[in-house]
Amino acid sequence: MSAHVPRLEVSGLTVAFGGLTALDDVSFTVDDGRTVALIGPNGAGKTTVFNAVCALVRPAAGQIRVGGRPAPAGPTGLADLGVARTLQGLGLFDAMTALENVLVPLARRRRQHADDVDAALGTLDRLGLAAHAHTPVAALPYPERKRVALARALVVRPRLLLLDEPAGGLGAEDIGELDRVVRELAGQGCSVLLVEHHVDFVMGLADQVVVLDFGRVVACGTPDEVRNDPAVEAAYLGLEAAV
Repeated sequence: MSAHVPRLEVSGLTVAFGGLTALDDVSFTVDDGRTVALIGPNGAGKTTVFNAVCALVRPAAGQIRVGGRPAPAGPTGLADLGVARTLQGLGLFDAMTALENVLVPLARRRRQHADDVDAALGTLDRLGLAAHAHTPVAALPYPERKRVALARALVVRPRLLLLDEPAGGLGAEDIGELDRVVRELAGQGCSVLLVEHHVDFVMGLADQVVVLDFGRVVACGTPDEVRNDPAVEAAYLGLEAAV
């Protein structure tokens, strides 16, 4: 029997900026078809974990493996390992249409094919954006722009999806739709790692929750295990009230 290989394995990850240690010996795994959430106070190191996985910062120590292979030394190799990411600030091209934005990662991988347009349109339709395909994203309301950013990540059919505060700025109805989409992705075998401040959303969605505080893992387990961990109450004030 072959050994189990996580979709993402972070082991002993340490990141320092000058004299400041942003991450200190962080370890966790994300298995195929599982949703893992990183939570913690502002400045806990959550986005730094994402940046390390995406090779935007260089670790001082530790290893990151994707599907059993070492993470690439630069962000351009992520697509080859089936990794896609959304950004806190969306990162969309405002003057371009929704369709043109979703086509961007496909154009980066290879010469554009006619099938790419079909794939992009299909992804927009999956997220309820078909009617906005030819609308400049600057003209769209914020929730729709968030979905365009998600469609741009999904169009490459990732095996590991990194979502950086996907529920930020959304109302209850849009968060509910986001929950549905993530569950559907996980059901299809896609692994999801998300950073999120909406703790009630996280606790209802994630299979596993990793709590960071001052760059260290203070708790890791199922939502119920994390919810009842005294170390989480101490590190993340208001968690119990939020859920």
